[in-house]
Amino acid sequence: MKVNILAAMLAALGAVASMPAGAQSPATPAAPAEHVVAVRAGKLVDVVAGKVLADQVILISGQRITAVGPAANVLVPAGAERIDLSHATVLPGLIDAHVHLTGDPKLHGYQSLGVSDIRAAMYGVHAAKLTLDAGFTTVRNVGAGGFGDIALRDAINDSEITGPRMRVAGYAIGIRGGHCDNNLLPADYHYTENGVADGPWQARAKVREMAKYGADTIKICASGGVLSKGDEAGAQQLTLEEMRAIVEEAHKLGRKVAAHAHGASSIRDAILAGVDSVEHGSLIDDEGIRLAREKGTYVVMDIYNDDYILQEGAKAGMLPESLEKEKMVGRVQRENFQKAFRAGVKMAFGTDAGVYPHGDNARQFYYMVKYGMTPMQAIQAATINGADLLGWKDRIGSVSPGKYADLIAVGGDPLQDPAELTRVTFVMKGGAVVKAAPQK
Repeated sequence: MKVNILAAMLAALGAVASMPAGAQSPATPAAPAEHVVAVRAGKLVDVVAGKVLADQVILISGQRITAVGPAANVLVPAGAERIDLSHATVLPGLIDAHVHLTGDPKLHGYQSLGVSDIRAAMYGVHAAKLTLDAGFTTVRNVGAGGFGDIALRDAINDSEITGPRMRVAGYAIGIRGGHCDNNLLPADYHYTENGVADGPWQARAKVREMAKYGADTIKICASGGVLSKGDEAGAQQLTLEEMRAIVEEAHKLGRKVAAHAHGASSIRDAILAGVDSVEHGSLIDDEGIRLAREKGTYVVMDIYNDDYILQEGAKAGMLPESLEKEKMVGRVQRENFQKAFRAGVKMAFGTDAGVYPHGDNARQFYYMVKYGMTPMQAIQAATINGADLLGWKDRIGSVSPGKYADLIAVGGDPLQDPAELTRVTFVMKGGAVVKAAPQK
């Protein structure tokens, strides 16, 4: 019997070997062809060239763009799905490099103490959908309790929930009693936030812990903050030695570092330590601007949310001291945004969504234009610049062959009126329509 079985196996192998080249075994069916989509764009914003192209066709196979060109020149395969955006302006999916999706903007200060990490992650599911529907197909989430942002990213990647592509940080790393700690509870509770690290080796250990549990970005608090209790926004917290240890460890592990830094000395030392981006940058001085420009450090300045904090913050539970701090730094931050941009500092779009309602991210474009950028430059900050900062310039940030088919559309011309970007009518992520344009 064993001989007969061996003979049968050899005969079968011989039959496969004798098949003509290119032929397939009947037991191995051919893989199904990927779904092809052709998007007709009345106008297409080419963020790489910095211009608008008329009457373009974007060919998509599966999740990726395969061709882009004038409608007269692009051959649309028979059977391709056609999406008509000929009456709209098409752009790459937008990128917000500073969000907190698990943060509920209605619950700040002491009101936030009743929110568990699990509840915050559940809120993040809601915020992720709002953000994607607003046209932001990629975000960098810079800090969340309970590793909720990591769970959110993984659930999106596994197609269990709907949301943008995510870079995530887990817990932000900072000093005891600083902006990244929780100072709302009295000493009786002996509570310290999980991201607290005092000294270079504790800081290195925290980087390793964040990486262990799935963080692909490291967030640090180099200075005090506006919405934290008992500190000054401009006061430096982490030392240069601690920041250097963090950056060295993070870069060794393949992670980029984002530094929350309002004050001039904290901005300077963060840049000298080698961080990849300075967040907020409110009180940046001439030396900080020079260093950022020389070292190619991105600066991410959230110049919209000042309005929300001052108008709605008290109702959301923000502490009176936080409102006073915002009055001190808000206007100066906008002026320094203009100064840094004009000096040639690299800028990426970041809003601090979660401080204000998710889905309102695009309201910041107005202020970026008001304080010095052209509309195209503001859009580039939220596309090619953001992609570069996140380390994903090979996959997102422009409508180009080989990139993910992350597309949005608006009805008007965002280069004439940046407010058009607050009225996104169509969203595609990875070749799948998540928000369909209204029928004409």
